[in-house]
Amino acid sequence: MHRFGLPDVDAAATLLRGGGVLAYPTEAVYGLGCDPHDRDAFERLFALKERPATQGVLLIAAAFAQVEPYIDRAAVPDTVMEQVHATWPGPNTWVFPRSARVPDWVAGAHAGIALRVSAHPPVVALCRAFGAPLVSTSANPHGQPPARDVGTLAHYFGERLEGALEAPLGGLDRPTIIRDALTGAIIRA
Repeated sequence: MHRFGLPDVDAAATLLRGGGVLAYPTEAVYGLGCDPHDRDAFERLFALKERPATQGVLLIAAAFAQVEPYIDRAAVPDTVMEQVHATWPGPNTWVFPRSARVPDWVAGAHAGIALRVSAHPPVVALCRAFGAPLVSTSANPHGQPPARDVGTLAHYFGERLEGALEAPLGGLDRPTIIRDALTGAIIRA
C-alpha cells in the first residue's frame, strides 16, 4: 500500500467528510472525488487536475435516491426517467437539467448535471459509507492519460493526494459513455 492508501471505505468516507480529496477506482479508471458541496475540497481537486473549473464534473452515486435531488424533475419526462432507470445501476452517465441543489462550481459552464448510479462494488460501498454522491473526474493532470493504478496516482500527484482507496477497477477499457438524458445524444462515446 502506498503512503496515501486507505485501509477501507470507512476510512475513505471519513476523509471525504473531513473535506479531503480522494482517489478511488471506478468502472474503468481511478477517479478523483470529494464532497460536491465542499467548495474548498473541490478547488483542491481541480488544482490537482490542473483543469479549468468551467469544465464541470459528474456526480457518482450508489443509488438513484442519492442523485435524484440534483435533477430538475419537472423538466424530465417520465419516459426519459424510465429509459435512464433501465441503464442504472451501471456504467452509464446521463446529463440532466439540474436542480437548484447542484452547486455552480460542480456544473461549471454547463446548464445540466452529469450523473451516474454505479454498479461497481467499491464505488457503491464508498458512496454508501459517505452517505451521498461524490464528485467523479478522472485521476490525472489535464491532458494526461487517466490513472489505472496507485503507482500512476503516486507519479501524478505524490504527496498532494490526500488519500486513495485501493481496490480493483471495474474492467471497462475506457471511461463510461455520457449521454444527454433528454435527447439521447452521445456526448462522450
